[in-house]
Amino acid sequence: MLSTLFDWMNDWGILSRGFQKLPMVFEHDQEHYYVVWETSFSVSEFSLEWWTDAIPISKQVGRHNIVKAQYKMIDESHHRYSAIIGPVGHTTKVHYKCTSKSAWTNEYTIPRRSETELTRILVISDNQNGPTEFRQVLTGIQNHYGKGNAPDAILHVGDSVQYADRLEDWQNQLFSPLEDAGGYQHRSPIVWVPGNHDHDKARTPDNSNIYADMYHGILTTEGLDAPEVLNGTYHRFYHTASLGTARIIVLDAECPSAEQSEFLERELQSEAFQSAQFRIVTMHIAPYIEFWDPYTWNEKGEKHWGEHIRLEYDPLFRRHNVDLVISGHQHNYQRGTVQRDPQSADSGSITYTIVGGAGGGLDLVRVENWNMYNVTYLDHHFVSLEVENRELRWTAKNRAGDIIDQFSIVR
Repeated sequence: MLSTLFDWMNDWGILSRGFQKLPMVFEHDQEHYYVVWETSFSVSEFSLEWWTDAIPISKQVGRHNIVKAQYKMIDESHHRYSAIIGPVGHTTKVHYKCTSKSAWTNEYTIPRRSETELTRILVISDNQNGPTEFRQVLTGIQNHYGKGNAPDAILHVGDSVQYADRLEDWQNQLFSPLEDAGGYQHRSPIVWVPGNHDHDKARTPDNSNIYADMYHGILTTEGLDAPEVLNGTYHRFYHTASLGTARIIVLDAECPSAEQSEFLERELQSEAFQSAQFRIVTMHIAPYIEFWDPYTWNEKGEKHWGEHIRLEYDPLFRRHNVDLVISGHQHNYQRGTVQRDPQSADSGSITYTIVGGAGGGLDLVRVENWNMYNVTYLDHHFVSLEVENRELRWTAKNRAGDIIDQFSIVR
């Protein structure tokens, strides 16, 4: 009888009352996840409890790990908690829940695919300041995956909100639409690519980076209590992720640095990247932008924002056999496939995509022509990226679910 009552309370969300933002899980490296959630009141001793189905040849099979959450008071009615799951080892599922004496969530499950299994990745970008359109895109995404199903991961290519320092933007433009669409963010780890609207680039103490500040390089929840994390000056978005047989390098387009350049060259030449079936690089600002506001492009100097990507990074992409570059920033869809070396027919091809159409106001005016894009679509959209052993399948759809572009790479 008691279990039935608890099930009923879970179904109606009574046990989650007080949560303003239920857990959002981010990919943190191959064996870790970073989780963020928020309540409307301060909760003492909040913990994240996690466990796996099985870790072969280990004494930790089925053991529940309890991690005390890191706490940050944003204001009197916004209390943020974060924790790191892992290392999870070799397992097919990771389960977790957030618990305290006064508030707790349901249990969530993160599926973990083997390298050769079908891995389904949802690719979206630039939903900021367009919650109505984003909800329409999410309806198309729900129809694509089917009721009760979810992608295995979400690649968000930046600009999830208009103003990073406005709490209402995070709620109305990101968390609430995702929650209302079924809560993919609880069980589909997000590979987060920072956009120019998502975070405070100044990295000064007590900055306005509230929810989407990633802490790559820190692998324990205790590490989130480091002074440079607490005061907001820690900064490391760039990292790598492996999804199926694809290896993905994530770059911070807004904050170039010598450290990031060294990381990029090292990762491009690494065995993990070069031996992957599919080599992908993603950053928010595309190296080749064609549509923008003419005034800000020419008079405000915004045409120069991506020059370091085009002049410094892109030659490295071509030299080290990158297959696919995924960007946002420009609010429409484009795809172009070109030879890595225009002077050599044997150099192989590289495909550039812009997927900035998850809800933000559209860019409809051409400001450049790079003579390289095969497909241009000036409306909102999302992308289904599937990786299965030696095949990569890319399908772009509009809000209505119509296919606007598709291609595949087969090894």
